[in-house]
Parts: sequence; C-alpha cells; structure tokens
Amino acid sequence: MKPLKDIIGIPLLSEKSLERRASANQYVFRVSPSANKSEIKKAIETRFEVKVESVNTLNMMGKVKQVRGIPGRRAAWKKAIVKLKQGDTIKELE
Repeated sequence: MKPLKDIIGIPLLSEKSLERRASANQYVFRVSPSANKSEIKKAIETRFEVKVESVNTLNMMGKVKQVRGIPGRRAAWKKAIVKLKQGDTIKELE
C-alpha cells in the first residue's frame, strides 16, 4: 500500500468544482493513477479529519498537442470526486 501523502495530489479549482463544493459538498482532487477508491477515501479521512460518504473516479486521458510543429502528448491522470458527510468541510481548502 502506498503512503497516504502519495495518493492525494492537488485540489482542482475550476468553476465546475467550486460549484460542486458549494452545492453538493463535493471536493475534486488530482490523485495517483494507481490509487483505488478505498485508498483515496482512507487518505482523505486521515489527512483532513472528515468523514467521506462516497468517492467517484475518472481516468483523464492525455491529449495530443503540437508545440512549434512538433507533436507531443500530455500525460494521462486520474481525478477523484469526493462527497463528504453532511456538515463536514475541508477547512484547509476554504
């Protein structure tokens, strides 16, 4: 099992993720591609001292891009949408 600090990456702060946070008490994180839902749940509960209700994950595929005519590829990554129990918030991200 991975160390908990290696599972959770940065929180994603987009218009859609901030709307989810305000309306549905859901937080969006970039996580390790090899992490599963139970590892993500345990890492969030341990690091932020909250109760997690559910975890949804998405594998974001890397895009093909060109820089000055040279083709390249962005890395693939994993996104986790974490729903917290009613009344819990992550104060570090507010």
